[in-house]
Amino acid sequence: MKAALMYGPNDIRIEETEKPKCPQDGLIIKIMSVGLCGSDIRNLTTDSRKGNYPFIYGHEIVGYVDETGPDQTKYKVGDRLFLFPGTYCMECDECISGHSENCSNKEVSSLAGTGGFAQYVAVKGEKIRRGGIYEIPEDVSFDAASLGEPLTSVFACLENVKVGYPDTLVIIGAGPIGCFMAQLAKFRGAQKVIMLDLNDSRLEMAKKFGVDITVNSSKEDPIEAVKKLTDGKGADKVISATPVNATQTQSIHMVKKGGLVVFFGGVPKGSMTELDCNLIHYNNIWIKGHFGASYSQSKRAFQLAISPTFPTEKFITHILPLDKINEGIKLTRTGEAIKVVLHPWDE
Repeated sequence: MKAALMYGPNDIRIEETEKPKCPQDGLIIKIMSVGLCGSDIRNLTTDSRKGNYPFIYGHEIVGYVDETGPDQTKYKVGDRLFLFPGTYCMECDECISGHSENCSNKEVSSLAGTGGFAQYVAVKGEKIRRGGIYEIPEDVSFDAASLGEPLTSVFACLENVKVGYPDTLVIIGAGPIGCFMAQLAKFRGAQKVIMLDLNDSRLEMAKKFGVDITVNSSKEDPIEAVKKLTDGKGADKVISATPVNATQTQSIHMVKKGGLVVFFGGVPKGSMTELDCNLIHYNNIWIKGHFGASYSQSKRAFQLAISPTFPTEKFITHILPLDKINEGIKLTRTGEAIKVVLHPWDE
């Protein structure tokens, strides 16, 4: 099969490699669409595997069942499936406490994490039994269904922090995740969405997704801009959706007294964020980290992604063959693309 193999930072090669073998109690998915995620780009452009290469990334996977093992009875060849990458044991302390996204059973949580930048991927029987595989209706495109995964964590975040009427919400980062956040915030009833970024073209595209006001942080002080736009009070909620420590530092200066700040974007491992703790203390600011989603949230996010009310066509700006994955990375990093979807079978 054809696959995009990573051999090191920024070294992604399209090669022929062995098709995975079908597990006795599992199946093989023929991948029809796979989204290019910001975390994929971060992994592909850094030494994410610490020298353990080659490796196939890609986790926004949708396709057909191509083959089933003799002991697998739930799905049949031809079924159209969405493969949620998270898998939870529902037995560890984290799962039982309601935070299954932090499942501590590493063997279970890694069952379906990656391997999507290829023409086929194997799914173990244990993944099928644990859950997180959803059937795609015949009238829904694979491209639309692939948005179910990136939408999941955004859906969970906004639900967990109760974004809704009459919130003024600041989103830092006008990438794909920031645009998903803006659209969902409007669905949930937020009254004003302010988007901050350094890239004018991204900010312009963000206006398509319910953003009311954009601020280019390279041209004006973002903290002063937010204060001015909120009559000096600050926003009800601020979400830092970038992989940058500086935006986390700025975020607590943009929120109102008693407001909520969410650190959504992962920053470089080992890096430290400088915070004004007196400001946090005396202004009663709450800070929440967000990662992942529960099974319930993943299923509802998938249902939203494939519903006619969700504007899939506005989010997917580029559809490319897998061979052009490096072009997709460049388009995303420069801000020309909101969401890139790759087709492993296109030439």
